[in-house]
Amino acid sequence: MKALSAAQRKTFVQFFKFGIVGAFGFIVDWVMLHVGIDGLHLNRYWAALFSFPFAVTFTWIGNRVFTFRNAKREKAAQQLAKFVTVCAIGLVFNRGTYSLLVSTLPLAYTYPVIGLLAGTAAGMFFNFFVSKKLVFR
Repeated sequence: MKALSAAQRKTFVQFFKFGIVGAFGFIVDWVMLHVGIDGLHLNRYWAALFSFPFAVTFTWIGNRVFTFRNAKREKAAQQLAKFVTVCAIGLVFNRGTYSLLVSTLPLAYTYPVIGLLAGTAAGMFFNFFVSKKLVFR
């Protein structure tokens, strides 16, 4: 890690923190996915869309107060709107991967958490770098 510049170290630490927030956001996403499937009797695709706003709101709060706490503060509603926009674009990677796996792999259909994990990983890199550049400047 000493070979990294100060800016690279800062980005690495932020990415690590982003991942921690994302892990807890994943738990929120997973719980709400099952609320959608088991409680509301939504199919797996609608349940994945149902869980999205809960996970996004949780991760925005976590990233605002933990990952990027030293970033310039703008009005919360404006920042949330930007974050939701970034995550909505990232949703193409996230839920696209989820949908692909759930629709093609019987194991992922039976255990949708597999698709959820893969989708989360697919969207994480996009969401981090775009959020760092546009949301939490």
